[in-house]
Amino acid sequence: MDPQILIAKRIAQELKPGMLVNLGIGIPTLVANYVPRGMRIYFQSENGLIGTGPIPEEGMAEALLTDAAGQPVSALPGACTFDTAMSFGLIRGGHLDVTVLGGLQVDGRGQLANWTIPGKMVPGMGGAMDLVTGARRVIVAMQHSAKGASKIVKRLTLPPTSTRTVDLVVTELAVIGFADGVATLRETAPGVSVQQVLAATDAVLAVPDEVPQMPVQVTAEGATS
Repeated sequence: MDPQILIAKRIAQELKPGMLVNLGIGIPTLVANYVPRGMRIYFQSENGLIGTGPIPEEGMAEALLTDAAGQPVSALPGACTFDTAMSFGLIRGGHLDVTVLGGLQVDGRGQLANWTIPGKMVPGMGGAMDLVTGARRVIVAMQHSAKGASKIVKRLTLPPTSTRTVDLVVTELAVIGFADGVATLRETAPGVSVQQVLAATDAVLAVPDEVPQMPVQVTAEGATS
């Protein structure tokens, strides 16, 4: 099973018809590939595009049509472009229904760190601060651990992105919510037990009496379908 595809497919299930949605760099860009056929979601790229479609097939990329990270994207019929001021006006004005962002760490209250690692050169925060602060709902798409260390931590050790907490984290192991500032295990990935999630998580998780599995099918070969 490809962990990134599993994460992207599960997050796609959180989107509803007519939503205005921003997809961040990395795993979030895959979400557009798994929106059900016929469902119209208005994907916004912070560099000034509404109507981004799935990642183009090999050989079909348009050099001047990219996302905020400079990666090729497709444009759906009716897509529109505009300047950066308008783009961030949409974000800061609270017009985004959902933003999906990558993460370096999320703590037990739902606070996100995703823009820098001290001592490493980075171009800047980009739109992360504005997106976390301005979107109505914030979903984090990230793998559960990095180099053997949990990315769901008791307290952030990296610089926070915003004082606002996130609403949902989806990893290849679990779906975790943060209602009332409490990290709560909402779902486990197919074939993953509650105990495995708890063992892989540094933060303390509240565990309901019943924890369902993610509603994502897995084929016999281990690939999501």
